[in-house]
Amino acid sequence: MKTEICKYLSEIVTDVSAEEFDGFLEIPPEEKLGDYALPCFVLAKKMHKNPTVIAADIAKALDLKKETLGIDKVEHVGAYCNIFLNRARYIDNCVHSLLEKNLGITQIGTGKTVCMDYSSPNIAKNFHVGHLRTTIIGNSLYKIHKKLGYQVVRINHLGDWGTQFGKLIVAYKLWSSKEQVETGGIEELLRIYVKFNQEAEHNPKLIEDAREWFIKMEQNDPEAIHIWKWFKEISMVEFQRIYEFLDMSFDSYLGESFYRDQVPALVQELENRHLLTDSQGAKVIDLADYHMPPCLITKSDGGSIYHSRDIAAVLYRKKTYDFDKCLYVTGLEQSLHFKQVFKAIEVMGYDWADALVHIPYGLVSFAGGKLSTRSGNIIYAEDILKEAIERAALSIEEKNPALKDKENVAQMVGVGAIIFHDLFHQRIKNVEFSWKDVLSFEGTTGPYAQYTYARAKSVLRKTKDDVSKYEIDYHTLTDDTTYALIKILNGYEAAILNAAEQYEPSVIARYVISLAAAFNKFYHECPILQAAEDTKKSRLYVTNLVQLVMKDACGLLGMHCPEEM
Repeated sequence: MKTEICKYLSEIVTDVSAEEFDGFLEIPPEEKLGDYALPCFVLAKKMHKNPTVIAADIAKALDLKKETLGIDKVEHVGAYCNIFLNRARYIDNCVHSLLEKNLGITQIGTGKTVCMDYSSPNIAKNFHVGHLRTTIIGNSLYKIHKKLGYQVVRINHLGDWGTQFGKLIVAYKLWSSKEQVETGGIEELLRIYVKFNQEAEHNPKLIEDAREWFIKMEQNDPEAIHIWKWFKEISMVEFQRIYEFLDMSFDSYLGESFYRDQVPALVQELENRHLLTDSQGAKVIDLADYHMPPCLITKSDGGSIYHSRDIAAVLYRKKTYDFDKCLYVTGLEQSLHFKQVFKAIEVMGYDWADALVHIPYGLVSFAGGKLSTRSGNIIYAEDILKEAIERAALSIEEKNPALKDKENVAQMVGVGAIIFHDLFHQRIKNVEFSWKDVLSFEGTTGPYAQYTYARAKSVLRKTKDDVSKYEIDYHTLTDDTTYALIKILNGYEAAILNAAEQYEPSVIARYVISLAAAFNKFYHECPILQAAEDTKKSRLYVTNLVQLVMKDACGLLGMHCPEEM
């Protein structure tokens, strides 16, 4: 309907295209001002008329075509032309769009590939709260892009190489044993790593020993590689447990170690392009012309470094997947690193460098002190997830002890609460975590969204009909409350497109809350099962649409919705 209106407006004002009018049309701040408003100030210069006169002329022209365009009435207020749509026709259009395959979401990504690098925990260290953020944000962006038809390659770029492994091998040989590591797992690895750093403050020789062991790793020393692979296997068990909690998986677990053998070819390419300079024995790409520090490619001992391994990874991914975009979901503090890596790709002459995107996020802090600490100030993801599930279980026991499948529901609610609390905030902002906010069944929370879905399902269970097959009278849905709800349903595609364009899952989270609020208002103000038969069927039909969209939208965030709560 909007498209047709804009097309007609471009016929009235020939100097302005339909696309321009689409950009000019606004949604008024109050419903009493119409469904769309056209501010005519923007047309005054082109038409050489007073904007108030323009608004009056356009209102008159639209009024003549209102039946064809699906307009109920047009008003001009000063320089604004306010357009009120025919509600029944609008609802008819919205419903048919939503019932199309994929809830009417345009598949703009068909035939395009996106590589998405997220989660990427460090081997031999517990999965902490920082990794939880990148994992949750990345998983949601993966689902959003997949919804739009993109082929998405989920990459878990494990932190499985570097001098820290030399430290860990030294620590293992000095203060641990095979039996202790097999028994203690990643906890034991963390214990000896912390001990190494404490001891190294007073014994510099430990640092030298660690460097020597890492050099052995770089030279493929059998013992060093054997210990490193063992530590990696132990770590993957830990990580998989967290991913199972979150119901997530990846297409690739190729970490830093995979790319170290590709660095010599990278160095040769950079030499051939005359891009490398020496810096105290190290090799760097000079980025001074771009107001950045030099990009380190090899250390003075010839070993690879983060930058070189990441550049090698970019080249490998482009060759392997021929991506249209490659996204990196990491902390804000890594912004400079990725600027250097992306600029290195650009100066190497690759014209697809602009397809590389860093998606930064802020930090998490905890209201009322630390949630759980085992060493220093580390807060572990598993502790948070388990406590959320336990608290959700307690809430179920208090509010609905007869609920079926309580354990599964507690997991959905607990994990969903953590995910939603993170994603409701804009990713770049720091997030303050408090249990009171996270697990509340009111306001802007995951449990509130899940409860709304369960409420809609509860209503639908009270009829044995296939509600989706109802023939409905759209005129029974034109009251203000129902119309407002349907307009929000109709905004689902726009929310997804906006979230993808901005790499911002909070757009979906906020959409979920607006839909929940509108449905709960509809539930209270518009009797469903007690209404007259035609109205009842229509309202059940809308309720069914709400549960479909709510479940789908929560799914894009990585949440599951229980059928009952």
